[in-house]
Formats: sequence, C-alpha cells, structure tokens
Amino acid sequence: MKMPTKLSSSESLSVVASREQICSDLQGEVVILDIKSGAYYGLNQVGASIWNFIQSPKTVQEIEDTILAEYEVDTEVCKRDISALLEDLAAKGLIEINNEASA
Repeated sequence: MKMPTKLSSSESLSVVASREQICSDLQGEVVILDIKSGAYYGLNQVGASIWNFIQSPKTVQEIEDTILAEYEVDTEVCKRDISALLEDLAAKGLIEINNEASA
C-alpha cells in the first residue's frame, strides 16, 4: 500500500476503506473504530457519503464526480476538501490508496 502525502492531480489513484476498521451509521454520520489502535473517528454527512462510497475501490475522480452530483459545491472546493479528507484518512490508516493500474 503506497500512500502519497498529497492527492492533488490524483484522479488515477484507487481508494478503498481499510479492512482494519469497523464503522457504524449514526443518523447520517459515520463513526469509525480503528481496530489496531482502538481510536474512534467521526465523519459528517458529506464525509459519510464518501466513506460509504469507498467500501469498494473507487478512483479519486469517481469520488469527486459523485460528491459533485450529490451536493451543490464548487468543483475546486470539492477537490480540495476530498483530497484533505482522504489524506487524513490515509494518515490514520483507515483507507488504502493505490495506483489504479496496480489496484
């Protein structure tokens, strides 16, 4: 699993939720338990949409397209916010990021 530090211009990267976690939906939000560390993480409604979408491998471009279709948001803001969320989830070991060709 290779995790780039920056995901900008990363449409060809494949993202999937790690198997080392348990998650639960709580009224439109998601709570994630990292099995290894025992730490809990929470995601708001938009983060929950992304989390639910990446239960199977998706490209960053697919994630962006889905959020842009679901929510009224500026394209650049969407890309920046998704990149920040994915970088944070990757840093916590909650997602796996691979080059699409090798995924």
